Amino acid sequence: MKIICVGRNYAAHIEELANEKPTDPVLFLKPDTSILLKKNPFLIPEFSQQVHHEVEVLVKIKKIGKHIDRKFAHTYYDEIGLGIDFTARDLQQQLKEKGLPWEKAKAFDGAAVVGNFVQKSQFEDINDLHFRLEKNGTIVQQASTELMLWKIDELIEYISKYFTLKIGDIIFTGTPAGVGKVAPHDVLEGYLEEQSMFSIKVK
Repeated sequence: MKIICVGRNYAAHIEELANEKPTDPVLFLKPDTSILLKKNPFLIPEFSQQVHHEVEVLVKIKKIGKHIDRKFAHTYYDEIGLGIDFTARDLQQQLKEKGLPWEKAKAFDGAAVVGNFVQKSQFEDINDLHFRLEKNGTIVQQASTELMLWKIDELIEYISKYFTLKIGDIIFTGTPAGVGKVAPHDVLEGYLEEQSMFSIKVK
């Protein structure tokens, strides 16, 4: 399985990091070794002094697809989840300034929190899903998928032009505004339409 991540998919997040608004979805990959094992704490890596949380809605692919038409994209997934794309922001900035890839800042061990998945059929509209991240009981990120620049089915159509989607692949659909630094002893809890999807401790 692979993890395909979408960057710059919420306008407010683009603004908070002073990035340029893209004309197409920004894609990058995380290896399966970046997945934080269940019940394990997130360990801040020694190579970064500024790891940020980025809460994201996740989509799990259920069948193989390539060059998927948008009108059929909904048939390629049944489950929606929530996770965190941890980012070593200081390292990412250094890499961006040199025009280098982001993988060291985005794909390190433990950098992908994959929370619970639920059936999409329980939601009235996946293009208006409300989600949030709480840090130590305080809401730090919250948004709706309505605010995505590219909605889930559009992303599947676009991604499948470049990468064959396979069973079990996970798409991280982008983070809204409110990203911020994590510190030892923080507790991060993610909610999708008031359902608790994950809770992790930071060390």
